[in-house]
Amino acid sequence: MLEDKDPQRTALSELGEFGLIAHLTEHFKIAHSSTIKGIGDDAAILEFDKQQLVITTDLLVEGVHFDLSYMPLKHLGYKAVMVNLSDVYAMNASASQITVSIAVSNRFPLEALEDLYAGIQTACINYKVDLVGGDTTSSNTGLVISITAVGHAVAKEITTRATAKPNDLLVVTGDIGAAYMGYQVLEREKQVFAVNPNNQPDLEPYSYIVERQLKPEARKDIKPLLAQLDVHPTSMIDISDGLSSEILHLCKASEVGCNLFEDKIPLDPQVIQVCEEFELDSTTIALSGGEDYELLFTISQDDYPKIKANPNLTVIGHMTEEKEGAHLITRANTKIPLIARGWNALDPKE
Repeated sequence: MLEDKDPQRTALSELGEFGLIAHLTEHFKIAHSSTIKGIGDDAAILEFDKQQLVITTDLLVEGVHFDLSYMPLKHLGYKAVMVNLSDVYAMNASASQITVSIAVSNRFPLEALEDLYAGIQTACINYKVDLVGGDTTSSNTGLVISITAVGHAVAKEITTRATAKPNDLLVVTGDIGAAYMGYQVLEREKQVFAVNPNNQPDLEPYSYIVERQLKPEARKDIKPLLAQLDVHPTSMIDISDGLSSEILHLCKASEVGCNLFEDKIPLDPQVIQVCEEFELDSTTIALSGGEDYELLFTISQDDYPKIKANPNLTVIGHMTEEKEGAHLITRANTKIPLIARGWNALDPKE
């Protein structure tokens, strides 16, 4: 579906490993005073005063996590950074540095990796994080990307999954399910294109959900928003594998139960429309779709007046005693056990 408009192809062997790293990272600028030494030595040097570090790593593998037949490399680079920054923000911390490591086969010329790193650089600029290191090596099977993100916060601000309490309210940012439906549209158009390459897809009616799949945005804005509202979350996680899975992660870590209300789950109108087109249940998609990279957190009921009018935040349920278990309360007021049906990268059926 994506044509290479640039006929120039520079073999990576012409640069060598260190020449490639220098070439791909020469335009990255340092934005943080905490970055004492970035790329160019055996290790980066970071310095933080009276703050705790959070460190997270994610691995993206071609054919498992992304499909280059419809994922532009610039978008892939951007998304790879978002996946990691979202985990930092899910600790109620601020992201400051990343490292990027890639394994790449010889089917990729230099120009392809320039596109990948252009997306990474755009993410670094937009989210004000420094690229401070990484590695490159060869691959026999395709492209593999591993990014590590470093964040920081004062100890009292950092929020984990393990501190929710019964009666806390369950809150989600943004809307849910769009990324998965964007994936469904792209997969359908890929199959149509395979049958008739002259049939160019019209993705304009699906612009929102396709963008949510190809170029998600991590919720950097939530930490300062909560601080402004004087709300400290009691637990937090990001939504990467599906809403139901993440709720159950919170419940397990905090040793609580949960009641999730179906009619409170925020869905974009385009998600509802495309679910109808694909004859899929929108609640099922919200619960199991994944890759939304929204934040899911709990707050004390006392803080509800502070957030109730905010368009970025939706209360979707409340935590209960552990013995009560985790349930979905349907629109018909039926109580159904909540089951983790989110995406599993280690499942051969996925």
